[in-house]
Amino acid sequence: MLRARLIATAAALAAAGACAGAALGSAVQYPLGRGTGGCPVFPESSPWHENISGAPVSPLSSQYIASIGAGLDLHPDFGHERAYGIPYAIVPADQPKVPIHFTAYGDQSDPGPYPIPRGAPVEGGQQASGDRHVLVLQKSTCMLYELWDAHPNPDGSWDAGSGAVFNLRSTKLRPNGWTSADAAGLSIFAGLIRYDEIKRGYIDHAIRFTAPETQAGFIHPATHFASSSTNPDLPPMGLRLRLEASYPIAGFPRTDRIILQAMKTYGLILADNGSPWFFQGATDPRWNDSVLDALKGVPGSAFQVVETGPILHTG
Repeated sequence: MLRARLIATAAALAAAGACAGAALGSAVQYPLGRGTGGCPVFPESSPWHENISGAPVSPLSSQYIASIGAGLDLHPDFGHERAYGIPYAIVPADQPKVPIHFTAYGDQSDPGPYPIPRGAPVEGGQQASGDRHVLVLQKSTCMLYELWDAHPNPDGSWDAGSGAVFNLRSTKLRPNGWTSADAAGLSIFAGLIRYDEIKRGYIDHAIRFTAPETQAGFIHPATHFASSSTNPDLPPMGLRLRLEASYPIAGFPRTDRIILQAMKTYGLILADNGSPWFFQGATDPRWNDSVLDALKGVPGSAFQVVETGPILHTG
């Protein structure tokens, strides 16, 4: 039904004349975000910025790594193509807010309206059939709006499976048992590698990644799980892993060294179910895919799981 409505609307615009067509074209091309709009990405005291290089190794580290795939390699799940990675938009403080109609997890979502512009970038592209995340960071207010399975409507509103609003100046977590636009209840944007971080020379936060199987549990700052398994050898959402300090990174290109050093200092954080060792970055045409491909030689066995808090099973 949604696709039919969109097709009918597009036909009506085309019939209305060139002016309407031009307006539609400009709406489709809302620019990809760069930087953070002058906002912090959570305070320095946030778990996202926790230095885990000295954290104790979990007694279940070997089991967790084995379940993810000790013999499998890292996979950068982003690159220079617009349909690859997770895009975001930065909007002004006066961006009009539009209604959000939740279709799956409305009881665990922050109610709208959200300041989502027409033509906001959608993960995978406007016709994608995957997770279809939409991330919007608002300047001045430093509020972050994130949607999962987001589909625009002709009237400017959006349908979405779930949604979450984060105050980037606060360390407040979502309620235990609540999802977000991410299975773990985390912010997606906070865990993305952005090209601007490579330009400045460092990444100062944990990096989000996925694992094929997880248990019914989470570790803060995660607040939600997406599993019915009670297998204690499966990783919980919010699990933190670090690249071993002794792993050699000097021979990698500069971009990769910056990423790998962040994995040693701030680590990876398990954010969703998905392909093993896939870690995410923001969509940006400046990425060099050949450089990123070198990271595919880093094995899962080079990581350790560290202890950052108890496993919770609420929800």
